[in-house]
Amino acid sequence: MTVQEEVQATAWPTEKRGRSFNGGHLVRLMGPAFVASIAYVDPGNVATNLTAGARYGFLLVWVLLLANIAAVVAQYLSAKLGIVTGRSLPEQMRARLSGRWRLLYWAQAEVTIVATEVAEVIGGALALRILFGLPLVLGGLIVGAVSFGMLALQSRRRQRTFEAVLIGMLAVIVIGFTSGLAVSHVDWLGALGGVAPRFSGTDSVLLAAAVVGATVMPHAIYAHSSLARDRHCAPGVPVPSGLADKLLRATRWDVGSALAVAGSVNLAMLLLAAAALRGIGDTDTLQGAASAMTAHIGAGVGLVFAVGLLASGLASTTLGGYAGSEIMAGLLKVSVPVITRRVVTIIPALVVLATGVDPSRALVLSQVVLSIGIPLALIPLIRLTADREVMGSFANRAALRIAGTVVALGIVTLNLLLLVLTLKG
Repeated sequence: MTVQEEVQATAWPTEKRGRSFNGGHLVRLMGPAFVASIAYVDPGNVATNLTAGARYGFLLVWVLLLANIAAVVAQYLSAKLGIVTGRSLPEQMRARLSGRWRLLYWAQAEVTIVATEVAEVIGGALALRILFGLPLVLGGLIVGAVSFGMLALQSRRRQRTFEAVLIGMLAVIVIGFTSGLAVSHVDWLGALGGVAPRFSGTDSVLLAAAVVGATVMPHAIYAHSSLARDRHCAPGVPVPSGLADKLLRATRWDVGSALAVAGSVNLAMLLLAAAALRGIGDTDTLQGAASAMTAHIGAGVGLVFAVGLLASGLASTTLGGYAGSEIMAGLLKVSVPVITRRVVTIIPALVVLATGVDPSRALVLSQVVLSIGIPLALIPLIRLTADREVMGSFANRAALRIAGTVVALGIVTLNLLLLVLTLKG
């Protein structure tokens, strides 16, 4: 039985095919977006959200909200491309780029993967130091080894097992990063005031770019098209149009639900930092934030936060490894053993940990690199999903084309503003 036949048989029994699906059928089709959403609650998000709240209070709430809306658009378009065409975004780009440009495009994508790995390995290592007092380099090695084991679960035949493991870790992350908010006193009127767009100097723009880079992540855009393809399509073969229409409806629920969870977690972290950590010592670092939570909110909150941070580092570095493999295979048709990729991509993170660079600062700066890489993933995605030769009758309609264009222009504008203010400073 092919992948498409299995989807048709399990998702819509014969007597119900052609009719609207019920909740049970819908749930069976959900999952890829929840795996991709791991990227939106990784240690880079934790660092940028806590830094934003601890340093500027509610000032950047609006950036976080808009970034999450942008993420919904980006992830839906990515999944849509994979489902309708049966090919991932890297595979589509390979078919359209000549050899030299293909290599350059792959190189910039790999830079974003390395930046992702830096954030995720450092976050996991910091969690192990907070929990067990382990040296950072040893913690980074442990995170890399565990993520290798988790990546071994991923294959076309074990796609659902891979999804289940990462979604289970997502549940741990949600609890770890939201529990502190329940016992904090948030100024909800002040939080509402944070919806008004504004900045407060160059550093707030840098932090805003980091928030965007941590929220709309290039590797999640690349990976989601592969995750949706692997779940719903035979290799390189698009699903029939009637089935594609149903899968896209399910995907909208999948993306909306997953990003609502991830967005709520990010907002909770920023609100927690603004309400309970502002002006209390070194609270714009992960270790400082954990210590402040323990001292001022409770030991239980600090412990749960550290466990959530560890789950975040492990789950997100696993997704980063998956994305890196898919990018290389899709763009270059080169399959590199998982352990080789793990060793190569983890080295920069270990170097950062070994050289004594402030890990929390490195986390924030890595997210700025990701912000710069977003348009290089998002703009081709918008163009491909709007092309009738690629998507047929499923090409983006006017509203979705406009939404995608606004998202891309907003991110490019933020990056240009950051560059101008940095040069002036």
